Amino acid sequence: MRVWACVGLILCLCVPAAHAEGSWRILKDHWSAEDEQGFGKFVEAIGASNCSSSESCLRDPANPYRATDQKFLDISVDCAKWPYLLRAYYAWKNGLPFSFVDSIASTGDSRHSSTPNRPAGRRDFIDRGKGIDGPRAVREVIDTVFSGTYRTDAAQKGGVLPDFYSPALQPGSIRPGTVIYDINGHTGIVYRVDEDGRIYYMDAHPDFTITRSVYGAQFGQSPARLGGGLKNWRPLQLMDAHADADGNLIGGKIVFAHDDQIADFSLVQYAGTEANPKLDVKKARFFYDGEELGFYEYVRAAVSGGKSRYNPIYELKVTMRTLCNDLRDRAKTVDLAISENIQNEPHPSRLPDNIYDAGGNWESYATPARDSRTRAAFAQFYRNMAEMIDLWVHRDPRIVYDGYNLKRDLLKAYDAQSEACTIAYLNSAKRPVPMTFDDMLHRVYAMSFDPYDCIELRWGASGEERESCPQSEMKLRWYEAEQRLRNDPRRVTSVAYDIDDLEHAAAKHLGDDPPPVDVRGLIANMPWQVPLEPMHPVGR
Repeated sequence: MRVWACVGLILCLCVPAAHAEGSWRILKDHWSAEDEQGFGKFVEAIGASNCSSSESCLRDPANPYRATDQKFLDISVDCAKWPYLLRAYYAWKNGLPFSFVDSIASTGDSRHSSTPNRPAGRRDFIDRGKGIDGPRAVREVIDTVFSGTYRTDAAQKGGVLPDFYSPALQPGSIRPGTVIYDINGHTGIVYRVDEDGRIYYMDAHPDFTITRSVYGAQFGQSPARLGGGLKNWRPLQLMDAHADADGNLIGGKIVFAHDDQIADFSLVQYAGTEANPKLDVKKARFFYDGEELGFYEYVRAAVSGGKSRYNPIYELKVTMRTLCNDLRDRAKTVDLAISENIQNEPHPSRLPDNIYDAGGNWESYATPARDSRTRAAFAQFYRNMAEMIDLWVHRDPRIVYDGYNLKRDLLKAYDAQSEACTIAYLNSAKRPVPMTFDDMLHRVYAMSFDPYDCIELRWGASGEERESCPQSEMKLRWYEAEQRLRNDPRRVTSVAYDIDDLEHAAAKHLGDDPPPVDVRGLIANMPWQVPLEPMHPVGR
């Protein structure tokens, strides 16, 4: 049995002359280790650029194939289509075989059902002798795939295989090109993994913007049956093709590797490192070098090969910069809604059936999913800082700090980063309202995701700051009633709440006590110095 592995040297991105126009000729029968490395470098370059949409990314100097796109029209994609666009585009430009799941079988909502989707059909791109129309093929891919394409059982055996497999959490297996799927309906693609195990990703949004962030709790843990988490492209091979006089591979069929043929296949992200035969993610436990870690801490340790060390000052700065970027990206979406005067339209009598996946004005201008991920990232920031402080107090060797007063240095760093991350919005009276990072942190649960709210409420204003909001009494009721949705770390889907539902019995299961996020308060309450005598580590 052949074992499919993805290892090799990093090669330069070279453009085959055969693909200077729109024709897609197949030159190789599989993606070699070098091809996977080349794809990773391609994604890494796009991620490191300042491009902000799929159109600008393909036109960016980071794309070495941009001069060959005379017949390739600009396209815009959302989060689910973005990884497929990059993968299919790279395959076209490098003469590689490509296939994708073009239909799924599902029960209920294929995007949010509690049962997995099963791939039901597949589209192989086969050269019949005259080449494949590259632009048309890529468009076919992105017109077909959606978030439900990713929602497949990570342990599936037999049938039409998914386009992805669950990789081991180890150095080299999580890499540029790895996909991240949030079962609440969002997808990103990794473009960088640093030596400390931080996983940087980029994602697209309903307004077609491309943003960048760092992997963490905003993606949530997923049961294996729904296939959330980190996913690698499944190896494939073109079989029974023949070469024409120019070396183009004609005909044949595409065969995919099964999980037991893939060297770095693993279900550890769902099962944990300990015995868990039923793959119950709620019972998953993660140990690294004998130390039990939380899931996201384990991912970072495992992906870095145990090289993760924590300098609290550096970690704080990096995280605040990442969160600042997320807030600035949010500002663009809010400003777009305001510019379209959505806030002046009457509020619908009900919220959409699923506020995280709806159409029309809601899809284009609301921010419930983005805000939920941001709140989760803030809460994870608090948890991470609490754990680092705890490790420092207990003199854990993983903490790297050679200063004299960690509390003072953390407060100084926090305040400097907070002032550096100032965002100003223009209120309804057309006056600028500046907010520091700390201001936004303290109002993160008050920021409205509802596009029918005034801009003051979109930014969680209170007191005098809110007085310029021309909101009607009914809209203010909606804003107050939606507080439970903003508080709840879960994402309740398939419920079309009206205002009475939110205010009364139907919303009792929603969150009233959101996770803490006051990182500065946490730091202010830490001890000034570690105890003179070593303390026993507290349980996690």
